[in-house]
Amino acid sequence: MHAMARAVHDRLPFLASPEPALAPPAPAGRRRNPSLSEMLSLVSAATVDPAGTDDDGSVFSLPMPQSAPAGVGDNNAGGEAPGRTIQFRLAFTDLTYSVRRARHGGDGGGGGLCLPVQRRSDRVTAAPDAHAPRTKALLAGVSGEAKEGEILAVMGASGSGKSTLIDALANRISRDALKGSVTLNGEPLTGNILKSMSAYVMQDDLLFPMLTVTETLSFAADFRLPRSLCAAKKRARVHALIDQLGLRAAANTIIGDEGHRGVSGGERRRVSIGTDIIHDPILLFLDEPTSGLDSTSAFMVVKVLRRIAESGSIVITSIHQPSQRILGLLDRLILLSGGHTVFSGAPSALPTYFAEFGFPVPDDENRAEFALDLIRELEASPTGTKPLADFHRTWKLMHAARDDAAAWAPTMSLKEAISASISRGKLVSGADVSSGEAASMHTYANPFWVEMKVLTKRSAINTRRMPELFLIRLGAVVVTGAILATVFFKLDQSPKGAQERLGFFAFAMSTMFYTCADALPVFLQERYVFLRETAYGAYRHVSYVLSNAIVSFPPLVVLSLAFALTTFFAVGLAGGASGFAFYTLAILASFWAGSGFVTFLSGVIPHVMIGYTVVVAILAYFLLFSGFFINRDRIPAYWLWFHYLSLVKYPFEGVLQNEFARGGECFVRGTQIFDNSPLGALPEAVKERVLASISSALGVGIGADTCVATGRSVLRQAAVTQLGKWECLLVTAAWGFFFRILFYFSLVLGSKNKRR
Repeated sequence: MHAMARAVHDRLPFLASPEPALAPPAPAGRRRNPSLSEMLSLVSAATVDPAGTDDDGSVFSLPMPQSAPAGVGDNNAGGEAPGRTIQFRLAFTDLTYSVRRARHGGDGGGGGLCLPVQRRSDRVTAAPDAHAPRTKALLAGVSGEAKEGEILAVMGASGSGKSTLIDALANRISRDALKGSVTLNGEPLTGNILKSMSAYVMQDDLLFPMLTVTETLSFAADFRLPRSLCAAKKRARVHALIDQLGLRAAANTIIGDEGHRGVSGGERRRVSIGTDIIHDPILLFLDEPTSGLDSTSAFMVVKVLRRIAESGSIVITSIHQPSQRILGLLDRLILLSGGHTVFSGAPSALPTYFAEFGFPVPDDENRAEFALDLIRELEASPTGTKPLADFHRTWKLMHAARDDAAAWAPTMSLKEAISASISRGKLVSGADVSSGEAASMHTYANPFWVEMKVLTKRSAINTRRMPELFLIRLGAVVVTGAILATVFFKLDQSPKGAQERLGFFAFAMSTMFYTCADALPVFLQERYVFLRETAYGAYRHVSYVLSNAIVSFPPLVVLSLAFALTTFFAVGLAGGASGFAFYTLAILASFWAGSGFVTFLSGVIPHVMIGYTVVVAILAYFLLFSGFFINRDRIPAYWLWFHYLSLVKYPFEGVLQNEFARGGECFVRGTQIFDNSPLGALPEAVKERVLASISSALGVGIGADTCVATGRSVLRQAAVTQLGKWECLLVTAAWGFFFRILFYFSLVLGSKNKRR
């Protein structure tokens, strides 16, 4: 009897008599009164040989229902569907992930990289006390498995670790920080193979608002399906997916946004799922796909997931308080609390599970809501959910089948399973497994020039359907040019005219850069779409950078011509047709360099207001050191480096060379040398006598029409002597290319979408 009592204590710790101070109070409204038969069954279970448990430590060992849940069809949670061999089995063992606590509370991600798009619901928000450990466990030894044809749902309250577990399985957590193993058919999942055969659907609907449902899915097909697949087959895949998602009625409706009415919230969520499953992945991860939807829309989304699973995929999703109908569509369920597993098994096993724990589920209450309410009440108790977690481990051992692991074992290797899936239509992207290992699967479905072509076409369509954005920008440029044309109308060739030309060029060239600031939110609006699409290999970073440059260039040409036509002839600039051509090219190069600079900053600074502040400040510094306010010769040596980094310097000096470096141009004649001096107020007759005296004293004949200073003299006075105008033009254009190279590196370094 003593040995049996000790066995009960070891195997059933929740039955041990705790110290009075540590005894968890029963949650309000819940009573735990195990029956005698339950107690006897627990005691008899204490004598079960522990060797009968699964070797892999899986938590998926609860009894499976013999009949499929409502709406599941012929699938069952305990075995494979009739007539089909299980080809894929995803297993995860003892997943543990901890983060450093914030010193004053805040994000539980510590120093790790957590992109804004991730909007996690399981971040640590409570400020730790002085004696609390320095790390917070977001996952604590979570194990489980899922097979082809199943939906595995992860549920729990906020902060329970749902999104963290999904990220761990989807390889979105650094392997250095994540402990434990994730395998598919017994083989570890590497980054390349996982990207090729999986998809991750984020919680937010990141779509282009002006594209229709069909266009959105068609562009996704162009990215993810190989070039070897003909256009007809791609269209067929898109139409089949539209039917699978239940979007036929909305196929030609735009996605829409706050200013443009489009599809409904549930339809938008299904489109988001469709863009990621266009290649029919084997593994599908979703972060709360039903969040923010009404019950009917949420049910429709999960029905879509049900059809995806039945097509031969493994669907793993986090879910928040599912309805009874949604529970009936799920195959497996994991309940988490503080990173610990408190239930794992079929949703139909929830009533039995909580009844044996001592808190039976009322007949008229939603099982999921009851479970979450009970977990919250336990979390508020002194001992938390530890008794429930301990009970789960024991209940798993009690109901574990000895041959469960063998029943779940796939009959083929990962390479063979992938080949078999491709042969029956899965992985439309066409992984190359015929001549190498599974790890040799293509990371990208298409060459970069195809990706660039598709990206350019998509951006052009989206931009063309929002013409107001370009028209507003064109209007701003034309209005600015008109104001400058009226203020500096028909400048003459005098000392004042030369000085006014300097002011006009300085303001005009700086205006080109300030006008480019409106390009800042363009990428910021596309940033999260870019992160989602590149996270799983839809296209390369370099393809996006080149496409972005191509799409942005034609509007710059129109803006340059508009500004040049508005100002060149009205101000009276010199040079004729050739001078106008260079002036237009200088404006275009300024637009090109400015848009490149702003685009680079948008890749570094992911906030619009901060970005505008930085852009305006840096452009002000560029103007200050351009050479207009203070000549290069007068700039202090310790600031001279900034003069050569100034983007405004080179186009400013280029247009000055274009205006003043011509032969035959004179800007100071005879008595005009007294302008801008105290002698300038003297009568003209007095100026002529003074000029004659100066001429006699110098021994040089200076008459009223004698040219005293040419345009080159103006350039020397402004210290514009180092570079010619074409050299200035090339340097300005080179700045544009340089910043786009920096933009590429900012995307590569900034899209490491993993927690650490």
